[in-house]
Amino acid sequence: MHTEKVNIKSYSRKDLQHVVAELGEPGYRANQIHRWLFNEQVESFESMTNLGAKLRNKLSNRYVIPSCSIVKKQLDPEKKNGMGTSKFLVKLHDEQTVETVLIPAEDRNTVCVSSQVGCPLRCTFCATGYMGFTRNLNAAEMAEQVYLVNNLLTATPTNHVTNVVFMGMGEPLLNTSNVIEAIETLSDKDYSFSLPQRKITISTVGLIPQIDAIAQSGIKTKLAVSLHAANQQKRASLMPVAKEHTLDGLHNALERYVDLTGKPVTLVYMLLEGINDTIEDAKSLVAFCSGFLCKINLIDYNSIVNMKFKPVETEWRDRFIRILVGAGLNVTVRKSYGTSINAACGQLALKEKTLPADRFIK
Repeated sequence: MHTEKVNIKSYSRKDLQHVVAELGEPGYRANQIHRWLFNEQVESFESMTNLGAKLRNKLSNRYVIPSCSIVKKQLDPEKKNGMGTSKFLVKLHDEQTVETVLIPAEDRNTVCVSSQVGCPLRCTFCATGYMGFTRNLNAAEMAEQVYLVNNLLTATPTNHVTNVVFMGMGEPLLNTSNVIEAIETLSDKDYSFSLPQRKITISTVGLIPQIDAIAQSGIKTKLAVSLHAANQQKRASLMPVAKEHTLDGLHNALERYVDLTGKPVTLVYMLLEGINDTIEDAKSLVAFCSGFLCKINLIDYNSIVNMKFKPVETEWRDRFIRILVGAGLNVTVRKSYGTSINAACGQLALKEKTLPADRFIK
């Protein structure tokens, strides 16, 4: 009877222990296989030369080694340090595709990684949510997005990926176990590509049980929370998930996170004209920030076709900032790169997916 071969990269490092045990092999073989897959990035079992021929044959009879690939790239004409923001269409192990973004700066090269094909959360200002949801990525597909971009960068002298943010397509904390597995692979100190976990950021809309799980996991990454409103009714109108994961519950979760990890949280706040930009909104944000270490990352709305939001005027934004700073909060204003190629925050969506014709807050 024909049995379809299984993608060996779909297994975690722990799962590989069970794979080799079923093949009658000692446990250390799992680490050897993992190293070949992710450090050496081999494409065949025959290349795993420190495994015996018998084991290589067993593996090739049961498993396959697919790889992600870049099938399209776009370059933002607004360049920084000789290179603009780049967006890559990445083909996954099963022919599905996601978008991955490289954001270069003076002292860093940041890769924005997708964790899901589409997204089920349907935040009203985000193009990805209107694609619908197809599936979670496995840990290898997330790590390989970074490897692909790093391999492009290392074609130029002294250039490499320095930071990773899980802020691309999808909600990372709906795929927590695979995200953690990917982070552990990307930060493996014994591998040639190894990022300190403090250079990695997980972004979430604020899923409370999963924030607790991340805090307890022992990983040393940063946490960014997409807040966008500190008023429960407004936030729920912008982000349907906030109806269940309320501001009060989120505040308590972030207090627990900071107490347990000792790390501050970044609160991402996208200013939308006439929606979340009033003096009262600023005061609500100040109140929300009490009780735990945090910094505010203000971002402008990035235009998305058929979504009737507008960025705030500079004078209005400055007034908002003055209220926050006057209350003693740490505030940064993040410039969005890649807007001309739809690579900025909220803009990632596969071209063949359509957006609603009149989506806006009523």
